[in-house]
Amino acid sequence: MGEMMEGGQMLDKRAPLNKYALGCTLVISMITIIFGYDTGVMSGALIFIEDDLEINDTQVSVLAGILNLCALVGSLIAGRVSDYIGRRYTIVLASIIFLSGSVLMGYGPSYGVLLSGRCIAGIGVGFALMIAPVYTAEISPPSSRGFLTSLPDIAISSGILIGYVSNYLFSKLTLKLGWRMMLGVAAIPSLALVFGILYMPESPRWLAMQGRFGEAKSVLLKISNDKDDAERRFRDIKLAAGVDENCTDSIVKVSKSSKGHGAWKELLLRPTPSVRKILFVAIGLHFFDHATGIEAVVLYSPRIFKAAGVVDKRKLLLATVGVGLTKTLFIFIATFLLDKVGRRVLLLISTTGMVAALTILGFALTMAGHSEEKLMWALILSICAVYTFVAFFSMGMGPIAWVYLSEIFPLRVRALGVGIGVAVNRVMNATVSMSFIPIYKAMSIGGAFFMFAGLGVCSLVFIYFCMPETKGKSLEEVEALFGKKERDLGLEATQQPRSNVQYP
Repeated sequence: MGEMMEGGQMLDKRAPLNKYALGCTLVISMITIIFGYDTGVMSGALIFIEDDLEINDTQVSVLAGILNLCALVGSLIAGRVSDYIGRRYTIVLASIIFLSGSVLMGYGPSYGVLLSGRCIAGIGVGFALMIAPVYTAEISPPSSRGFLTSLPDIAISSGILIGYVSNYLFSKLTLKLGWRMMLGVAAIPSLALVFGILYMPESPRWLAMQGRFGEAKSVLLKISNDKDDAERRFRDIKLAAGVDENCTDSIVKVSKSSKGHGAWKELLLRPTPSVRKILFVAIGLHFFDHATGIEAVVLYSPRIFKAAGVVDKRKLLLATVGVGLTKTLFIFIATFLLDKVGRRVLLLISTTGMVAALTILGFALTMAGHSEEKLMWALILSICAVYTFVAFFSMGMGPIAWVYLSEIFPLRVRALGVGIGVAVNRVMNATVSMSFIPIYKAMSIGGAFFMFAGLGVCSLVFIYFCMPETKGKSLEEVEALFGKKERDLGLEATQQPRSNVQYP
C-alpha cells in the first residue's frame, strides 16, 4: 500500500534508497563520529588526567561540561553561518575547528591548555550538531528520511564506542602519553573530512533559498528516487521559497525572508501559532533528551560501575566498552524502524523503558551504597540496568531527538531553529555533565538516578500530548502538523487546509 506524500502523490513505502543521498549522509556522518569520539574518550581519559595533572572534582566537572557550553555558542553561530555560506562549507569550517581543538588537547601540557582545546572542540561540536541533521534532512527523500537522518546519530554512538576502545588500548601506554594520545587522534578524521566534503553537493533547499533553482534541480535529480520524485520535491521547494511552481528560470530573485533574513524575528518575536508550537516542541524534546540522564551514564559510567563494586581501572574501562556497544547496536536497529513504526511510537516505548531502567539502577546503587560488603547481585543488576537504559535510549530518544528536530522547522527558519534546539541540547548536556558529581554527593548516586527517572515520567507526558507523528511527510508539509499554516501567502488562516493529524 502507498502513503500520501508530496503534492498529494502516492509513494510506495518500499521506494528504493537513493545511493547518492546515502553516500552524502555517510560522509557528513564522519563529523558526528568525531563528536562521539570526543564524548566517549573523555570518560576514560579523565581517570588518567586526574592522576597526571592532579586536578580536583570541580576541575573534572568543568572539563567534562565545558565542551557543551562552548557547543551552545557554536550551534547559535552555525545557524546563521550556514544560511550565508551554505551547508557544505559550514561542514568544512566545523572540521577545521575540530582539528584545532584536537591538536591542542593532544598537546595538553597543563590543565589550562587542555581546557582551551576542549573549548575550541566544543565550538566545533556546536557546528557539527547543527549542520549534520539540517544537511541530511534537506537532501533525504521523504520515504527514507528517518533512516538517513538517524545515520549521524549512529555515527555519534560509533564514535563513543571507538572512544571507549581507544581508552582501553591507550591505557597500556605511560600515564603522560596515554591520555594525550586518546584525545589527539581525533585530528585525523577531522582532516579526512575536509577532503571528503569536496565530493558532496550543496543542499538543494539552501540553493533554492539563494534563488539558484537550476543548481537545486540538478542536485535533486541525483538525490531523488526518480525524475517524478525530483519534480515533486522541486515544486514543493519552490513554493516554500515563495516562487511560482511553474517558474522555469535557473536563477530567480527571492525575498530576503526566503533567504533566512529576519529569521530571529519570525522565530522568536512574531512567530505564527504553528511556528510557536514547533519551537516549544523542539526545546522540550531536547531538554528531556539529556534531563533523563544519558550524559551521566555515558560520561561517568566508570564511576557508576565503581560505585556498584568494580574497582580495577582496566575492568572499569572494559565495562564502558559494553555501554558503547549497546548504544551503537540499538541505534542501528532504530534506523530500520523509524520509517516503518514512526517517531512517536518509538519515543513512547523508548522513554517507558528508560524510566524502568533508571528506577532499577537507582535501587541497585542505593543498596550497594548502604552495604558494607560487596553485593554481587547489586553489581550485576546495576550493570544490566545501565545497559538496558542505554539500549532504550538508543532505540528512541537518542536518534529521534535529532531526526524530529531536523524535520519540523519551515525552510526559512530551519537553520536557526535547529541551532536553538542544539543550543538547548548542549545546555542540558553541560548541566548534567557538570552537576552530576555534586548531585550524587549531595543525595547519593542512587538518589540521582531516581531523580532522572522522575524526569523521564515528565518526558512521557510531554511526548504523548505535544508531539504529532511526522513519518512519511515532506519537509514542506510538516509545518501543517502543528496547526493551520499562516504563512505570508496572502491567505487568511481560515482558508488554510486542516491538518489530518489526530492527537490522542
